[in-house]
Amino acid sequence: MGLFSLHHGKLSYAADYLGYGLLVAATAAATVAFVPAAQAWTALAFAVAGAAGWSLAEYLLHRWVLHGLQPFQRWHALHHERPRALIATPTVLTMALFFALVFVPALWLLPAGRGLALTCGVLAGYLAYTVTHHAVHHWHGRSAWLLRHKRWHALHHHAGSQACYGVTSPFWDRVFGSTPATGPQAPR
Repeated sequence: MGLFSLHHGKLSYAADYLGYGLLVAATAAATVAFVPAAQAWTALAFAVAGAAGWSLAEYLLHRWVLHGLQPFQRWHALHHERPRALIATPTVLTMALFFALVFVPALWLLPAGRGLALTCGVLAGYLAYTVTHHAVHHWHGRSAWLLRHKRWHALHHHAGSQACYGVTSPFWDRVFGSTPATGPQAPR
């Protein structure tokens, strides 16, 4: 279970949440430092755009990469076979991808404060995704939110299912027509 393993130990699995929590806090603090108070609403709009962008990326990556492109499809199949195992994309890989594909282009194309806000939104969206995905597989609770998300994700894990790719939200499943024909109501 090294730095590049899909199978995580409890410590490396938990480190993912700590690492991304710290990155969200750091990019939020840096955004506040770089953005003048008069542009706070603009920075917030960029952060929301980043989170929305992550939401779309989450859906597209899950549907077309993890369920359609080797070797990712084979790796993701391990998660479907053992949904309670601590299987996840290595943190080193995801952080490198966020740095290269989000942070660097955002700071290159946008003023620093806006680029940081956009990056913060994407990272916050990713953190919400990882927490939600962990919750549906590992948390035991009776909250309406958790039960709706558990039912929705269970439909995705059902053998032969080609639906419910959105983990944090069913929005893109509705847009792209991958909601199940029957089953429980989608999470809100």
